[in-house]
Amino acid sequence: MAEAWEIVEKIVTREELVKAVVELGELLPEGSDEDADTAWRKQLIDRYATARRFTSLLAEVIPWGATQAGTPVIEALVELPKVQARRKPGVEHIDTRLLGGSWRRLVLGDPLLAVNGIIDKKAWTFCVLEALHTALKRRDVYAKGADNWGDPRARLLSGPDWQVNRPRVLTALELSGSANEHLGELEVLLDEMYGHVADNLPGNAAVDIVDGKIRLDRLEAEPEPAGYKPVHDAVQAMLPRIDYPELLLEVHARTGMFDCFEHIGGKVARPEDLDLTVTALLVHKSTNIGLEPVIKPDSKALSRSRLAAADSGYFHLPGISAGSGLLVGSQGDIDIASDWGGGHVASADGMRFTVPVRSIHSRPNRKYFSTGRGATWLNVVSDRVMGLGGIVMPGTLRDSLGILDAMFNLDGPVRPEIVITDTGSYSDLVFGLFAICGYQFSPRIADISDARLWRFDLDKDYGPLQPVSRQRVQVERIRQNWEDMLRVAGSLQTGKVRAYDLLRMMTSGDRMTGLGDAFAHYGRIFKTLHLLQFIDSEAYRRMIGVQLNIGEGRHALGRRIYFGRLGELRHGYRDGMEDQLGALGMAMNSVVWWNTLYIDAAVKELEAGGLTISPEIRSRLSPLVHEHINFHGRYPIVRSHGDGALRALRDPNATEE
Repeated sequence: MAEAWEIVEKIVTREELVKAVVELGELLPEGSDEDADTAWRKQLIDRYATARRFTSLLAEVIPWGATQAGTPVIEALVELPKVQARRKPGVEHIDTRLLGGSWRRLVLGDPLLAVNGIIDKKAWTFCVLEALHTALKRRDVYAKGADNWGDPRARLLSGPDWQVNRPRVLTALELSGSANEHLGELEVLLDEMYGHVADNLPGNAAVDIVDGKIRLDRLEAEPEPAGYKPVHDAVQAMLPRIDYPELLLEVHARTGMFDCFEHIGGKVARPEDLDLTVTALLVHKSTNIGLEPVIKPDSKALSRSRLAAADSGYFHLPGISAGSGLLVGSQGDIDIASDWGGGHVASADGMRFTVPVRSIHSRPNRKYFSTGRGATWLNVVSDRVMGLGGIVMPGTLRDSLGILDAMFNLDGPVRPEIVITDTGSYSDLVFGLFAICGYQFSPRIADISDARLWRFDLDKDYGPLQPVSRQRVQVERIRQNWEDMLRVAGSLQTGKVRAYDLLRMMTSGDRMTGLGDAFAHYGRIFKTLHLLQFIDSEAYRRMIGVQLNIGEGRHALGRRIYFGRLGELRHGYRDGMEDQLGALGMAMNSVVWWNTLYIDAAVKELEAGGLTISPEIRSRLSPLVHEHINFHGRYPIVRSHGDGALRALRDPNATEE
């Protein structure tokens, strides 16, 4: 049996064969073939008169377009009225490539017609219509100019624009214009990785292969380095206590982050004490406490009118992103930041917010929002604990639909090379899109026992990895779509199209378009490389876990800051959501930057006092600590009603300052 499977799998993968058998069982009629076909033909005859009324219009009125895979369907649709008009159409008048499943029997097997070589044109009509419906769902056939059923490649770079950008895109992403050359390099890389992991497997006590499945031991927590606890406690005790607004003003004084806020109308002159005004707005938005607590009528910079004017004129997402990016870049000048990482590793995760107002940008999800609706802030965090940007997504859509868009809208000057996510955020298609855009996608694998490894050549012997690597990458599908795949990468890089839209267009339910299928097979190469590295390297697994913990810790800091109004997001429009959550991101970056500065100073003072602090200890000191920061404000406690009289009522006609 094993030898038989090896021969079969040289032609078709086991997965494809099982799927084909299931589909065949669904297509074959139950019981007698003759009885079932008779029932089918009766239904087709009953409905043929209805279908024929619009088949000619369907072919003539709609401006059809098609990919290479969908071209036979459109050709058959255009010729369908001619076939219907013939009294005795034969096999030579139809395209037999569409006769899949039971349609071959129904079109060619009518006992009354087949003897004379005549087809059943009623069955052929419905065969073509079903093929059209399937091709539309796969986007192999599309209506030119349509929105829902249009060409998924229409917004990609094309024509002269693509020819101009193509060399630059290939250079930037280090891709080859030749699919054969690129796939040849990947085949060598994958083969070497298989060989390396197979050689190391006997000495890898954490991994075992049983019954064709990979078993990987759970990664235990790494022990603290010797001497870590005293250093951690000393650094914590040395951090100055500070109020949140003071922290923001000090960070601005040292970095000039508020100078990035330019007036929306291009106004050059800046009001006096604008830094106080912007600080108040940042406190108001990032803590979600509303504007009232930060208004100080006796201060011109903090008056209601000044705050309202600055909110509409200066406080906008471009300024927030520029200021946050400035902090990301300047943190690298602080010595201890290099002990946390080089800024080339990042993680992406979603932070959920209930949205109690009516909004098309919120969705229900009982797990996160009970009976209400909410939105997700998908944000990217570097290994230096700085936020690199984020996007707002309605409800709790799969993070994989938005991660690439978030990666192409980063605030920081350094582009990450490795992107880490949790288990639920990946698919073969996402692996392919990340890979062609130059990122190493490294999701955490919660259960590796169901993982499948793919290869180029089924005849290669990879020793102990043979039972788990029986899937073959269909390289021909990649070759056929390589130019369109390059156009996708270029369009994403130049901002011509969103990754979210591409993912939605390349998938329809459990089906994929031809281009989506090519990306999925391309992604399987990189998914296999990731899985092999995951089981082979404990350091790689720990890096993924540490980075995800950083993201979770940053979200905990965000919840601590965003405490007002039950932590709800009370904006109905995306712009308002992005402004407020962008302000929260900038606030967290300010806290991390300030903590980085003072942790570095504390470490240097301890070392100057004779304490030896190893790089392992320095790398464990986190800038996400916040017990020394007062986010909740200060409330005056004074006796202002000692005479027992009521306070004066407000004048309903007076204009509030």
